[in-house]
Amino acid sequence: MAVRACGLIIFRRLQSAPSSKVTDGIEYLLLQTSYGTHHWTPPKGHVDPGEDDLQTAFRETQEEAGLQANQLTLIEGYKKELHYPVRGKPKTVIYWLAEVKDCNTEIKLSEEHQAFQWLKLEDACKFAEYEDMQATLKEAHLFLSSKE
Repeated sequence: MAVRACGLIIFRRLQSAPSSKVTDGIEYLLLQTSYGTHHWTPPKGHVDPGEDDLQTAFRETQEEAGLQANQLTLIEGYKKELHYPVRGKPKTVIYWLAEVKDCNTEIKLSEEHQAFQWLKLEDACKFAEYEDMQATLKEAHLFLSSKE
């Protein structure tokens, strides 16, 4: 049985973007783990018994970044499922896309993370070392571009 985790790719739009393209003002939230290789990732975590996947994504975002569901707008039509092995066991991670309603909302980290950054797509991809996470960020960005 694959380990199942769910999370949200959180983004904000900077109002001061001078560019004509809305997506140029978008930054993604990545959290740096305080364990292991200190990798950078969107908020995510394991599904608890009795929870559905989306509930897990919102709960984990609240626990790991201090963002409440009412501070976020879920973007309809985007859902990404990743499959990869962790210590020899299959893992499935499902991400949705959500926008912070107020781009100045405070991020409050849990003990699981030691730092956070708001990053433009190119930098977010540099921080997210895993190729499938980089591809997911690019895909989410394209999805947002197509909705402009």
